[in-house]
Amino acid sequence: MRKKLWLWGGTLAGVALAATLGATKLARSADHLDAPATTADPTADLADVFSWTDGSNAVFAMTVYPIAPAGAAFSDQVQYVFHTQSGSAYGSTSTDENIIAEFGTDGKIQLWVGNDEYVTGDASATTGLASADGKVKVYAGLRADPFFFNLDGFKKAVATVDNAEEAGDPELATNDAGCPQILPTTASCLRNYLSTDPNDASIATCAGGPAQNAFAAANSLALVVSVDKSLVNKGGPIMAVWGSTNKKP
Repeated sequence: MRKKLWLWGGTLAGVALAATLGATKLARSADHLDAPATTADPTADLADVFSWTDGSNAVFAMTVYPIAPAGAAFSDQVQYVFHTQSGSAYGSTSTDENIIAEFGTDGKIQLWVGNDEYVTGDASATTGLASADGKVKVYAGLRADPFFFNLDGFKKAVATVDNAEEAGDPELATNDAGCPQILPTTASCLRNYLSTDPNDASIATCAGGPAQNAFAAANSLALVVSVDKSLVNKGGPIMAVWGSTNKKP
């Protein structure tokens, strides 16, 4: 049954990005390892948003439930939304078109693209679920997490700054705002930690081996929607996109 939807109150999580509909260009944003109030309901814990163009289509992808176990499923108590705004130039996107997904207790999806398109059914097949006119296709299910995060390198960089500050390292003296004034030698070391594996004992100090992806074996729930560009570029070729998860009141 088709109906007009209103977003439920209380956005739990959101990430934003911008893309150009006229070119084959990827835009993406990530948000993992959130605060306890968000991670308490992993089906509403939004991790990544991606958007790109594919010929005459715009594609939107959202992942939720970081480190999802086998059998994880989208919630019937959460509304999953791609918010889009189109316009003629960056900073002037004002024409809204929301892509809203809801799931039933049986796992079947209902998907609305503004007031123009509606599709419902089982979207778990990798071939996707298409609308009658073929302008919309959606996939929803468990997939390998596409996010790459060098967690050990990040932790090493943070610990280096913390330890140096505690030891009174002159290279990490703070300015009036309380921010560390990192000199080039330390900055180079921190960059190396962030981009390499600092646990590689065969590598000299302040360097490391190949970066290790902490999410390499992790899965997440993925919602992927492909729509005809005409459905989301009514205001112009520049589009702002952000994703949200909204709990049912």
